[in-house]
Amino acid sequence: MKSEKITKLILLIASVIILLIFSGMAWSMVKGAIPAFGKFGFFGFIFSTEWNPTEDHEVYGAMPFIAGTLITSLLALIICFPLSFSTSLFIAEYFRKKRIAVVLGTLVDLLAGVPSIVYGLWGFYTIRPLIASLGFEGQGFGIFTSGLILAIMIIPYATSISNEIISMVPNELKEAAYSLGATRLEVITSVIIPNSRSGLVAGYILALGRALGETMAVTMLIGNANIIPKGLFSPGNSMASVIANQFGEADGLKLSALIAIGLLLFAVTALVNATGKMIIRKFA
Repeated sequence: MKSEKITKLILLIASVIILLIFSGMAWSMVKGAIPAFGKFGFFGFIFSTEWNPTEDHEVYGAMPFIAGTLITSLLALIICFPLSFSTSLFIAEYFRKKRIAVVLGTLVDLLAGVPSIVYGLWGFYTIRPLIASLGFEGQGFGIFTSGLILAIMIIPYATSISNEIISMVPNELKEAAYSLGATRLEVITSVIIPNSRSGLVAGYILALGRALGETMAVTMLIGNANIIPKGLFSPGNSMASVIANQFGEADGLKLSALIAIGLLLFAVTALVNATGKMIIRKFA
């Protein structure tokens, strides 16, 4: 009994520490963002498209960076889903436990752990010149390039999670369907997907969360233009990339504006996770 009480106390202390860290982080960001919100207004800051750091004429708005973040992340998810889901079915169902599936699954797990800066460098020296050679504006820098590299980054991550989820579907259910004459496609659509959809949704929500907060790879490829993108091949900026580019030299109102963007990114990520949980509850 004594050991159980000690264990509960340790767990309680750990939980309180995490809560305090989270609260302190949130409060410090809110405190740092107050000058920008006070100057431009909360909604004025969010919906303004102007970013002018000129002294005595400073105007800061977050909309170009919110737009860049959402467009690149959603584009990455759209590209990621069919590729990662197909690969996970290949590994976890069609060729389960066969050598090719083991090798491919191991490779996917290794790629999921590659640092984002490596993907950024690869995209800078391969994807960017390729897109530039096709004649699009921005010399290969832009929304599509950064969205594509984000997709390549999260495909192994989403595939690895999907593999685990699909592998957890009980074999008894699949064997029962096969015994009734179901085809492989029917088993996938009638057994595997219905029994794993909540986990799959959770995996893709996590992949989207990773894409939303990605910094270095996007910074190297998006073009770093403080404007709302006019098209998929035009340059732009994301919330994470503008912070990475300008935080080191910022002070005063500009520093507060960057902290406010960080706070908004925090809120957007929290909203995405909350939405994911709602979807999981609905379809679980």
